[in-house]
Amino acid sequence: MPRPTAILALENGVIVEGTAIGAIGAECTGELVFNTSMSGYQEILTDPSYKGQIVTFTYPHIGNYGVNPDDVESDRIQASGLVVHELSPVVSNYRATGSLQSYLESEGIAGIEGVDTRMIVRILRSEGAMRCVIAHGENLDGRELVERARNVPSMNGLDLTPLVTTKAPYLYEGSTAGEWDYRPEVRIDGERKHVVALDFGIKRNILRRLHHFGFNVTVVPATTSSEDILAMNPDGVFLSNGPGDPAAVTSAIHCVKGLLGRKPIFGICLGHQILSLAVGASTYKLKFGHRGANHPVKNLRTGAIEITSQNHGFAVDPATLPASAEMTHVNLNDDTCAGVALRDVPAFAVQYHPEASPGPHDSDYLFDQFLAMMR
Repeated sequence: MPRPTAILALENGVIVEGTAIGAIGAECTGELVFNTSMSGYQEILTDPSYKGQIVTFTYPHIGNYGVNPDDVESDRIQASGLVVHELSPVVSNYRATGSLQSYLESEGIAGIEGVDTRMIVRILRSEGAMRCVIAHGENLDGRELVERARNVPSMNGLDLTPLVTTKAPYLYEGSTAGEWDYRPEVRIDGERKHVVALDFGIKRNILRRLHHFGFNVTVVPATTSSEDILAMNPDGVFLSNGPGDPAAVTSAIHCVKGLLGRKPIFGICLGHQILSLAVGASTYKLKFGHRGANHPVKNLRTGAIEITSQNHGFAVDPATLPASAEMTHVNLNDDTCAGVALRDVPAFAVQYHPEASPGPHDSDYLFDQFLAMMR
């Protein structure tokens, strides 16, 4: 049965026509971004950092190995919608339990295929990430959809952590998908350390990596106070990834200020930005963000180059870092700040995903660095 027409309408007035995929007849709105990963679409779509965003994949053929329950990074699809050149009608992998199309349908997520994703990415690179609408159906009014795209809330000033954080604290007890974990051995040297992870939209593979490095992990809501965290007497605190504008997550910034110098801190992505804001630095919105599994980063302390997995639309302004902080990593694509460390207290953070999933494992050493800081 033929699928209906779909329209992708951008706030700049561009209207792209294609074919409906996912939940036919559904509609989605959000900030249109692009990801350069060649695989890992299931992990990307279920990453809470994509809350409020519609993902365009630059790789032209998506969905060929299907989906399965082990590769999700949260309990649902978090991205608002999907844009692909071609959605594979065939699933070819023995691990697959379903197709990407059926997964999108079951989650109520709309998408569009049969479009020139190269053209879309060129628009986003030249004009920046922008608000959009994807709608399905015949006789759609493209101009009306453009106006609706212009009314989608801007990502600037938006705190999305309440939509993705845990509602109550819980103890992470390990993964049941150990066969597919990277370096699944539990790396315990002595007594296990206790880490409290502030959940701004934490990915499951982050919890797996922390657990495998010998940490007992208590995950707490994004609004947890420093007093409540200190009452748990952890050996260290982890600041997770998450969506939205970091400057809007004011409760977390205040919390981190109360933890500095009292517990070792390790942050990634949104956690990196919140740590930087807590010491007086500022953040700004990138033109089109960094999203993919192939971003080169230089460690300024060692000179080593890491290929990293990234997903963020904001960055720390290194010129605003106080004297008590140093930039430790730089993104070699655009010289943006990719890591900071504090000189006077045990705290560091990076603007990428050391747990990857999807992506390379060059940055796995950061978990060892966190453990060494606790000791």
